[in-house]
This record gives sequence, structure tokens and C-alpha cells, in this order.
Amino acid sequence: MTPPPRFIVVGAGPAGLSLALKLAEGGAQVELIEASERFSRQFRGDALMPSGQEALARMGLLPLLEHLPQRPLEGWSVWLERERLFQVAEPLGSLQPCRLVPQKTLLEALLERALRCPTLHWRPGQAVRRVVQRGARISGVELSNGEQLEADLVIGCDGRGSLLRQQAGIQLRTSGKPLELLWFELPGPIPKDCVWGFQTLVAGGRIGSACLNASGQLQLAWLLRKEDSAEGLNAEAWAERLETLAPEPLAQLLRERGNALSAPVRFKVQVGMAERWWQPGLLLLGDAAHPMSPVRAQGINLALRDSAVAAEQLLAGQNLDTAAETIERRRRPEVNRLQSLQLAEARQGHWIGSTDALRHGLALSRGLMGPIARRVWMARQRPLRDGLPGQLPKPKLLAP
Repeated sequence: MTPPPRFIVVGAGPAGLSLALKLAEGGAQVELIEASERFSRQFRGDALMPSGQEALARMGLLPLLEHLPQRPLEGWSVWLERERLFQVAEPLGSLQPCRLVPQKTLLEALLERALRCPTLHWRPGQAVRRVVQRGARISGVELSNGEQLEADLVIGCDGRGSLLRQQAGIQLRTSGKPLELLWFELPGPIPKDCVWGFQTLVAGGRIGSACLNASGQLQLAWLLRKEDSAEGLNAEAWAERLETLAPEPLAQLLRERGNALSAPVRFKVQVGMAERWWQPGLLLLGDAAHPMSPVRAQGINLALRDSAVAAEQLLAGQNLDTAAETIERRRRPEVNRLQSLQLAEARQGHWIGSTDALRHGLALSRGLMGPIARRVWMARQRPLRDGLPGQLPKPKLLAP
């Protein structure tokens, strides 16, 4: 009798944890390694688009959401010079609205189910030091404590700075200019009339955003420019900067409660695609294979879609390197398409934000241009929300 395959999954984010769970439920031996002791990292993406919800459904994991704190996103709006250009209510023609679910609670729910599997070994708080090779094949990893683990396939879900990708000598081909964002949080309660849905804010040559997150806290973003000084500002000073982007009554809220604003968390984003996602003994998924822009919260949703396809292929009983090659071939087209849409939206935002005459012209003619801008914006949203059709396996193939 052929022994079950052995997998090492490095990184317990959405891709790694959901895949480790499905592999273990399929009878495989799984070592799940996570450098952090807990899932409480700030500003994890919590927007589950219909595409991410579909991936959870195809893996038989969607019912987990029923027991988690969450709220539907009301919609999306774009503001120029503190006046609304347009807004669109959810679900934008999709069957499901975007759901805001704290990623920490989703990961904890996935882990709780995974730990019921006797073939899964959970290793929190242990970092990978290097990959182990036998000839040309990666055969395992060495942990920071010196312990070596062997597997038939190592799966790197270790994020945009993936150590496994670097150790394997796989180049990351970048596209577009890197972005630097500052993220802030203003504790609740937040009056309902202050923020509606996800607001993109463009004013005075600056770009930011505002949204109530899954827990009801106000989450704000400020896109840094090269000339920006981000050091030495206290909460009140940052609240004053953000106020220059914000329409009323959000601006009033920042004036009144700006001293409670959290210290900014700096987040650098470089969109890219690994030149290859696999080599003998190794498979990269999620941000390790294709770091995404924060535009439309694609990171968590594409990670889950990667995981759904990977689970189907890796449990199909075929050669694991062949399966890894198939996973990359099936997933690349969708990721390429969505990255191009993200970059197009980012370029348009930068163009409008940095061109005073265009920005003010749009703002002054918003009665005429608003509906046109709305149609252009909507044309990009369907694939960013729903993914490309026919990308995921049938649900029965992944039933536990």
C-alpha cells in the first residue's frame, strides 16, 4: 500500500492554513509551520470578495463563516476634493456582497478544525532557517532550532518576502512602482453617518481611504509620496492631515477624536510575479508566488483560490511535481489578469490624484462626469470581485 504523501506547509495565513487543513482531511501527513505565535497582526486583509467566498465554498469551508463576527460591506464610493464623485451599493450584481470578517478569527476557526486531524502537526512560533536539498530536489526545511523536517513537497505560503522563494533562487519579477501606505485605526464607537462602505479619498494631490473594518473600528490609509515626512508626527497631527481628505462628517470626527488615532503602521507594497511557482520538491502559493496590490483586497481572496486548486491537484494521487506544475498553469492566467486590473486602477488613481486640473475639473463637473466615472469603474470590478469563471474545482472533489 502506498504511504500517504508528506507535506510541509510554511506559513499559516489564508493560503497555508486552508490548504494544510484540506490536505490533512484528505489523509496526507502535514507539518504546518508558522513563525508567529499568534494571528493578531495588525491590518490583515479582512474583505472576503465573492471570489474568496466561492473558494471557501468549493473547499467545504464556507459554513465556518456563519459562526464568526462579520458584517457586509455597504458599498464603494470615490470622493474628489471632499465631494462625492460616485457611489455604488453592494453587491454590484454579484450573488453575494463583500463580507468583512476579521482575518484573525477566520484563521483561528480554520486552525481549530485543522487540529482535529490526526495527521496534521502544528508548529507555531518556529521559523524556517533554510530549505534542505538532495541533489536538485528540495526535500525539506531546517527550523531555527536546528531541527530538520523532510517531506515529499514543501509548500511556501510565507508571504511577499518569502524566504523559501529566495532560498530556491526564484526571482520575483516586479511590475509598477512600489507603494508605501500608512494605516491608522480610530477606536469605536463610530457614528453610522461618518463612513459609508469603502471610501476612496482624493484631495489636494493626496490619496487615502476610509472604511469601518469587520470589528467596527475606523480604518484609514494614507498613500505616502516621496516628499512626505512621516516621522515625528503625533496623533493630532496625523488626524489633521487625514482631515484634509475627508468629507463631512468624517472630517468632524477626526477633529473631535484625532488624539485617539493609532500610531501609523507602515506597509510597503510591490506587485510582482515569481518567474516560476514550483521546482522539484517546492510549490509557492499566495503572496509568495504573486504579491498583490491592496486594491480591492485581492491578497486573501486569491490566496484562498490558490489553495482550492492546490488541494484538488495535490490530493489527486498524481506525481507531486506534475501536480505543482498544473497548479501554476491553472492559476497564473487569473492572477495575471487581476494584477493588470489592479495596476490600471492604481495608475488611474495616481493620474487623477497628481493632476490638479483634471482633479478639479472632475470635481466641478461631477454631475456629468460622475456617472461616466462610475461606469468605467464598474467595468473593472466584476473580475476583481468574482474572479475569472471556471477557475476552481467542483465542490464534490474537495468534500472532507
